[in-house]
Amino acid sequence: MIRGLHHNAYRCRDSEETRRFYEDFLGLRLAGTLEIGETKSGRRTETLHTFYELGDGSYLAFFEAPDMPFEFKAQHDFDLHIALEVDMPVLHDMFARGQAAGIEIRGISDHGFIHSIYFRDPNGYVIELTAKTPGHDAAMDPAQNGARAKLDRWTAAKQRRAP
Repeated sequence: MIRGLHHNAYRCRDSEETRRFYEDFLGLRLAGTLEIGETKSGRRTETLHTFYELGDGSYLAFFEAPDMPFEFKAQHDFDLHIALEVDMPVLHDMFARGQAAGIEIRGISDHGFIHSIYFRDPNGYVIELTAKTPGHDAAMDPAQNGARAKLDRWTAAKQRRAP
């Protein structure tokens, strides 16, 4: 059985620039750093792997791997975003803090079951801070929200549109 998320890992351009955003701005503690000089397959590399701790004991992790090509670009929310849960007062505080720091920020967006704000980190990733509303648990309960029926309708409609 899967117990939970240990970490999600992403590429970063610069480990210190990434640390400033995740530790200094978002407040996630830099919990671990691995210097990788050789891969498990024996390839030489100069890679730094960093881990930032979330409140539930899971981590966001980053690889700075200058010897491996990677296209950094401003990601669209639908392509890739990292959503982190906060309490509603923290959401409002972080919105004000982002504005004061001159960081690109969008929101506060009301999605019905959550309220969200969106930042862009130094690597181009969209970071969503989200706070649950009182209706969150019901909205995320498949016994109440019809999630499977909606997916089945989507799949059937997509198959009808296919050439």
